[in-house]
Amino acid sequence: MRRIIFNQKGGVGKSSITVNLAAISAAKGYKTLVIDLDVQGNSSAYLGVDINHPNDKTIAELLNQTASWFAMSTPARDYPQATAYENLFIIPASPKLDKLEVELERRYKIYKLREVLDALADDFDRIYIDTPPNLNFYTKSGLIAANKLLIPFDCDNFSQQALIKVMDNLAELRDDHNRDLVLEGIIVNMFNAQAKFPRQIIEEIKMLGFPILEPYLPQSIKMKESHYQQCPMLHFDPKHKLTQQFIALYDGLEATVALENK
Repeated sequence: MRRIIFNQKGGVGKSSITVNLAAISAAKGYKTLVIDLDVQGNSSAYLGVDINHPNDKTIAELLNQTASWFAMSTPARDYPQATAYENLFIIPASPKLDKLEVELERRYKIYKLREVLDALADDFDRIYIDTPPNLNFYTKSGLIAANKLLIPFDCDNFSQQALIKVMDNLAELRDDHNRDLVLEGIIVNMFNAQAKFPRQIIEEIKMLGFPILEPYLPQSIKMKESHYQQCPMLHFDPKHKLTQQFIALYDGLEATVALENK
């Protein structure tokens, strides 16, 4: 199962959702891999990897092998790095992703990430892919490689407009490159239960036919604290309301996967 978390709008919590769902997956006993395709490296930092420290086992180095005739080929299974948490691994981002993108795109290596994940299929039960906040080469590569899609949404008008744009772009990409990609749903993040406006926006999104997942994830200072401590919520504060809602969200997604596999 390869799950990608994407929205063209920044600041909606992609990395937080990626890492926390992956951490729960690992704690449930699934060997789980996070792939960080965003040059900012937020998922990498969240899991304790300093992307500015020299590291030859990043997603940039792995993809760079495909961009040069003379690069030494290292097997994909040599790249996942163990984290501080059992069953949880990461192929981190790198500042090199920025410059490498032009070369990868020029050589039309858009399917290489899918080949990488095919090579890792027997090594991991679950793969979570974090993406940049735009539909660039890396995001497209991730969408072509994945089979499940989650879209974080933060309940404002700009986010609603971005969501409609995202779906238009995804429909074309799915039709041209990956008909197996399934939208699992929209994750409502940073939800303010006391305000009427977020519920209004959610109802409008539902009327457009988008699948809205529950529970909604509330705003919480604990999330920022967990970022600072480089510790996913499940391990940082397992009894916190946000942690429990992440677990409920994860369980709902896995229940749907189980039904599909019957």
